[in-house]
Amino acid sequence: MELKQLRSFVCVVQCGSFTKASEKLYLSQPTVSAHIQALEEELGKRLLLRTTKNLEVTPIGQEVYRRAVDILELQNQMVDLCSYKKQRVIRLGASTVPSAYLLPHLLPEFGTLYPEIYFTVQQTNSQGVLDGLLDGLFDVGLLGLKGDDRLTCIPFCEDRIVLIAPVAEPYLSLRGQQPPPLTELLTQPIILREKSSGSRKTADLFLDSMGIHEDQLHVIARMNDQEAIKNLVAGGLGVSLISERAARNFVEEKRVLKFDLPSNSGRTFYLAYRREHILRPCTKNFLSFAREKYANE
Repeated sequence: MELKQLRSFVCVVQCGSFTKASEKLYLSQPTVSAHIQALEEELGKRLLLRTTKNLEVTPIGQEVYRRAVDILELQNQMVDLCSYKKQRVIRLGASTVPSAYLLPHLLPEFGTLYPEIYFTVQQTNSQGVLDGLLDGLFDVGLLGLKGDDRLTCIPFCEDRIVLIAPVAEPYLSLRGQQPPPLTELLTQPIILREKSSGSRKTADLFLDSMGIHEDQLHVIARMNDQEAIKNLVAGGLGVSLISERAARNFVEEKRVLKFDLPSNSGRTFYLAYRREHILRPCTKNFLSFAREKYANE
């Protein structure tokens, strides 16, 4: 069964005439007749009853017609999905740090090179990006977690977790000590990220390496927004373990103090897409650009 046979059959039914259908399809009448005959032979059923005066669709022909219309509509949708216009839009899912601190620099530079390509961006946590990729909501994900075997995850950017504290005592005095007294700092009131974020998972790994469990911390708040966390720390509420990239502007503006953590606090951001997904040229260009931009950092 071929789409051209279904297309001829649907057109004949809609036009009520082989002659009108052939004119609409820009095919000869014998060609349209051959399409219908081949379809009837494959199905083993008479779909149309032809007389010298009229054309009648059989009951089974009416059922086949409805299904043929659905099949041709699906074909149109697939063609539209892969049309040039659609190819220019890349659907990005990004976790908090890439969305807030990488994409604002990455997308404008990419847009200068490829002004015809556009993006839709949805921010969520790392687990949300993984779920969106697997559900087909995103073409590419930028996140701080590595997915399962159904995804291709390409390392493209490095980050690390740091401890930030208010610009006040006792933190100013502690900052002068080398190495930083992390055990003492972690006895202070602390603000944590939500559990499904990549930053939180990296922070948990660091705490585990120090033999510290969350139950031993004085947790005063759990928040999703790193900007809100930085503002609360700057306001004197407590300390926090967050991305160094997220903390960078507050540290440079001297609104918070930064305490570096041991080397096991590092993390990697990934560019991810479904393994079986056929990448469009615009998506390949974006992936290459993102990797090259952060390759030498």
